[in-house]
Amino acid sequence: MAKRVLITGAAGFLGSHLCDRFLAEGYEVIGMDNLLTGNIKNIEHLFPLKEFTFYNHDVTKFVHVPGEIDYILHFASPASPIDYLKMPIQTLKVSSLGTHNLLGLAKAKGARVLVASTSEVYGDPLVHPQQEEYWGNVNPIGPRGVYDEAKRFMESMTMAYHNFHGVQTRIIRIFNTYGPRMRLDDGRALPTFMSQALRGEDVTVYGDGSQTRSFCYVDDLVDGIYRLLMSDYTQPVNIGNPAEITLKQFAEEVVALCGSESKIVYEPLPQDDPKQRQPDITKAKSILGWEPKVDRAEGLKRTLEYFKKHI
Repeated sequence: MAKRVLITGAAGFLGSHLCDRFLAEGYEVIGMDNLLTGNIKNIEHLFPLKEFTFYNHDVTKFVHVPGEIDYILHFASPASPIDYLKMPIQTLKVSSLGTHNLLGLAKAKGARVLVASTSEVYGDPLVHPQQEEYWGNVNPIGPRGVYDEAKRFMESMTMAYHNFHGVQTRIIRIFNTYGPRMRLDDGRALPTFMSQALRGEDVTVYGDGSQTRSFCYVDDLVDGIYRLLMSDYTQPVNIGNPAEITLKQFAEEVVALCGSESKIVYEPLPQDDPKQRQPDITKAKSILGWEPKVDRAEGLKRTLEYFKKHI
């Protein structure tokens, strides 16, 4: 009998790719999403499959799923600045109340649970590259605090259930990720640059563009998530591509790839925006045997094909 996995945030960018991966691995998948930021079109290709079930549900409310569950992946949360700044209370609730509900479900079902944390737990880092032992530099009352502290609380709650109740838990810290099914209007660098370039609009870079990011293609990320879930490692693990680039250089790459004549324009840097972001993936390499395979040039080409169809 196929093992069953519950994936929250299933209609989102990452959640929908995780549904695809687990179905391809032979699992029965239960997708859950309240569609606050998710898009049902991301998973509509799965509805004809008898191995896939969808619940339109808010995980901050009590979560009930009949039958056995082997694994839970908690990926429900607004994840882009434009979303969590617009929905600060929901962002805090999904990583606190939602995490509590899903850890309780994991305890009741005897399931292993993996929670999606983020590189934002490191805040505007004073250590570079960021390794898992770094505690971060976060402004808890700044505008980004609703997301950063929500994820830090999620990690604390998860470890409490692991240590106190013996729940099998895994924590992934996700660095910047991109690929098909990103929302064009979600405010993150790649969809913003690509949609502006394809429309021939000015490409907006915040600050002077010297701040860095490290972009990981979604297929690589999903593989890292799968490997961590199946591992015996219970401490947080960074998953991301350590190929670091400034946002100015990244904008120039995207404009060139799109064959656009867009100009790059500069806007003021938002408060507490991280100046550097690069994962130390030593643990992922040594414990999971994982490292990214898709280089940025190839990943951007695949993503451009998706964006061209949706502009």
